[in-house]
Amino acid sequence: MDEWELLAAIHALVALDQGDLVCSQAGHEAGHVCLAADDGMDLPAFGRVLSGRYGQRRNLAMDGYADPTLTERTGAPLLAPFGDLVVEMRAWTHADRWIGCGAVRAGSDVRPVLLVAERAVPQPDGLTEDAPWVDRVVAVTGWERERSNAVDWVTVETRLGTALPSDYKELVERFGYGEFDDYLGLLIPDGLPGSLDLVGTNEFWARSAGADGSGRWEPYRLYPAPGGLLQWASTEQETSFYWLTEGADPDRWPILLTEDDHSEWDRFDGSTAEFIYRMLTDPRHPHSTARYFDRHWFMSYESPNQEDDQ
Repeated sequence: MDEWELLAAIHALVALDQGDLVCSQAGHEAGHVCLAADDGMDLPAFGRVLSGRYGQRRNLAMDGYADPTLTERTGAPLLAPFGDLVVEMRAWTHADRWIGCGAVRAGSDVRPVLLVAERAVPQPDGLTEDAPWVDRVVAVTGWERERSNAVDWVTVETRLGTALPSDYKELVERFGYGEFDDYLGLLIPDGLPGSLDLVGTNEFWARSAGADGSGRWEPYRLYPAPGGLLQWASTEQETSFYWLTEGADPDRWPILLTEDDHSEWDRFDGSTAEFIYRMLTDPRHPHSTARYFDRHWFMSYESPNQEDDQ
């Protein structure tokens, strides 16, 4: 298959309601499907294409050495069909699927491999009733990474002129730049210009509003008007998520969301992380992704300043 045929096949395998995966290759157990990649396939180039569609990759194996800490939750199903023949493997996640692109030994040669495997994400049943909402989001998405996105919050909050909700700051530091369920993307400090940067986006809309923060957001006004709206997330479907900055405690700010025409507003009285967790797990939640996905994930994008794959 050429590149476009492979992309179409991957898209079909990660689509909703595809059932169990069964590989047709002799000796391969169920739980994945191998795709026929051309021997001359440019693996780094195709990996960049996959990153453009499915977010940041994970390196599972390089130069014949597999990460010994891999588990079912972190990509082991992509290596299992090939055992110690794996030379390299990179992985992406989408809902309840792993996508793998790499190379394996075939006699004296090395051949490219592409596969899609089933992905199990344990439900967060083990969490206590008083578990922090950020921990619940981490659990339900199967997120494995520790805090890795250091942010100078003093500078950010000074520029905005307000403190920010503590759990939003923890989400940014834990997850960074990306989208939950390929849907909700956090606005983060020092993100790409425009829709991804927390400070830049809110400064832009504040300049677009009237002197008192009025405009297309009525009956609300935009921050820095007292009690104004401060945007913290968005979607490609042009849904915008705001904090209503009423009261001195950011951790108690309600959340408002609206479509691009700003004709109707939904209100959520709870924290940022609780909002995301309920969006992922509760079909009754406004704009719930639980109506479409049984497994949830965070699609991490390459850092705006990170170099392309080599």
